[in-house]
Amino acid sequence: MSDDFIPVIGVIGILIVVLGFIAAMRYLNFKENLALAEKGITRPEPKNGKGFLRWGIVIASFGLALTLGLYPLGFYSGNEFPLSLGPWMLGGFIPLFLGLGFILIHYLTEKE
Repeated sequence: MSDDFIPVIGVIGILIVVLGFIAAMRYLNFKENLALAEKGITRPEPKNGKGFLRWGIVIASFGLALTLGLYPLGFYSGNEFPLSLGPWMLGGFIPLFLGLGFILIHYLTEKE
């Protein structure tokens, strides 16, 4: 039981640091927007609106690379999983489909 304690605390600590950083960045962005609003200044709109497309391509490429890299692990599992796709493939599928979702958002929300 004590062998599992340190990895659990490590994972929880990493999550706290990452989520704390995200919360701090959102708070700073909120304060910046509030200060700009008090001065009567608005944020400029994004110029080309290709942020979702760029990030989608980057994340989908990373996910595809992970998927292709993790696929051979299924052959070492003893064919317990159909098509050699086991739970380790989530490490590649999640970023792959997240990137594809960003690309889809870009094309569904683009203005003509």
